[in-house]
Amino acid sequence: MMNKPTTRSFKKFLPYLLHYRLELILSLLLGVTSGLATVWMTYAMGKAVDTMVQADQVDFTRLYGILGLLAGILLITVISQWLLQLLGNRISYLSVAQLRKDTFAKLNQLSLNYYDRHSHGDIISRFTNDMDNISSAGTVVFNQLFAGAAVVIIAFIFMIRLSFTLTIVVLITTPIIFLVNWLVASASQKNFAAQQKIVGTISGFVSEMIGNQKIVKAFQREHVVQQQFETMNHELYVEGQKAQFSSSLTNPLSRFIDHLSYVAIGLVGGLLILNGNTAVTVGVISSFTIYSAQFTKPFIELSGMITQIQTALAGIDRTFEILEQQPETPDAEHALILNEISGEVTFDRVSFSYVSTKPLIEDFTLKVNAGETIAIVGKTGAGKSTLVNLLMRFYDVDKGVIYVDEHPINEITRDSLRKSFGMVLQDTWLFDGTIRENLVYGNSEAADTEIYEALRKTHTAEFIQRLPKGLDTEIGSQGIKISEGQRQLLTIARTMISNPPMLILDEATSSVDTLTEKHIQSAFLEIMKGRTSFVIAHRLSTIKNADKILVMEQGKIVEIGSHQSLLAIPNGYYRTLYEAQFQQ
Repeated sequence: MMNKPTTRSFKKFLPYLLHYRLELILSLLLGVTSGLATVWMTYAMGKAVDTMVQADQVDFTRLYGILGLLAGILLITVISQWLLQLLGNRISYLSVAQLRKDTFAKLNQLSLNYYDRHSHGDIISRFTNDMDNISSAGTVVFNQLFAGAAVVIIAFIFMIRLSFTLTIVVLITTPIIFLVNWLVASASQKNFAAQQKIVGTISGFVSEMIGNQKIVKAFQREHVVQQQFETMNHELYVEGQKAQFSSSLTNPLSRFIDHLSYVAIGLVGGLLILNGNTAVTVGVISSFTIYSAQFTKPFIELSGMITQIQTALAGIDRTFEILEQQPETPDAEHALILNEISGEVTFDRVSFSYVSTKPLIEDFTLKVNAGETIAIVGKTGAGKSTLVNLLMRFYDVDKGVIYVDEHPINEITRDSLRKSFGMVLQDTWLFDGTIRENLVYGNSEAADTEIYEALRKTHTAEFIQRLPKGLDTEIGSQGIKISEGQRQLLTIARTMISNPPMLILDEATSSVDTLTEKHIQSAFLEIMKGRTSFVIAHRLSTIKNADKILVMEQGKIVEIGSHQSLLAIPNGYYRTLYEAQFQQ
């Protein structure tokens, strides 16, 4: 029933199932037991019918024995099917749990380029919806697979023993059911793939809109957003309807063919009895009718599960799209681990572009001495944040080399390189948890004295002490809500606590008021002493004391110097920016 894409999808997931060989073997044994008991019960029922020869002629002694046997077989069937269901659930959920673990590990290995190119909501959808679909389908399939296969094989053996002719009747209809399932599965797979893709798109859109409701409402865009959602939702409805309709054909078609088999068995069996075939009795015909149902039941049940299976296969493909992504370029075989560093940084003829056809940074050269503060200014898109991305090896340069303490950064382990920098970004990020857990994120060994020293320098100590549980107060969706300015101050305190040898401050004071900004600047001046620091800012008041100010335009340095020297350049780029901000 499986076409090539279906087989390929299953083969991808098969290694996760084979982790649980013992459970698979036990499931196989229980399936055979359940199948044997089910078929044996049907055989015994036929024999029970034959004990009733005619009115007032019933072999009760034999009948009671058969009924006792049926009770024992029924007990075996119930227990084996119950254990089979437990094992099926275990195999399905544990294998998907391992898949989810591997997928999350892979997400941590991917470069920022992957996250820049893919909707975060779609990634989350693959990690949640698609995984749930795989585990749900796996549970259903495993509850039917082994028992169903055993029933088909054992029922076939019993049917051959009872009547070869009636067996041929059953075998004629079964390939037709199989063919119907295969044709529908082949036709509907692309519909399910399209459906899951749209689900991911909608997840990304909803995630983005929920996270930015202030902007949506501020610009009165609710009706536009609603219309966009309804368009995508209608597209999901159309694709979903196609997928569901095509897959829904299999079950009624399979049952129709199966019911034709019942009619054929009754007709052929009756003719055989009328022609004097003593091997065929009323009991045999009744058993064959049940055997026919048992023989075709797994195929019909499979057709009823086709929607879940196709959705799960689409989910496997979408999940493995993540697993098959190339991770960040691995560290060099003998990569250096940075321990003690002075903080000297050199950009040597560096070139880089996010898109090969659109060069951004070309032939960029800069020498930064240890302990210097380098401010970077320029228009949006000039390449300021890109320099930081290259320095942290979030992206690798296309040409040239970046050195830290005369070591090429591509010969340094990423972990030790990134640990050497403390970052305060424009976008504040605090996770759901206690304030203490957030503050020690980069230094889990920090003592309370270090924490409160950083809080004092960022003027948040008093605010923290007023909270009901102090540092152990929960913040985030399950805790108290704090302002954007307070969040920014806490991220600055977090960087101070991590005590890195070098600093990157990207619009670090953009969310605080002017007075608080002055306090933070004094704290930054203290923490930056003896540390190489890169400061990206549009607010020029924050960078007056920088050792060097780089003015960037289209990935190139157009001016470089101190605050005073750059102001002295007539009609200079920096002077124009400064006058625009302070001499209006």
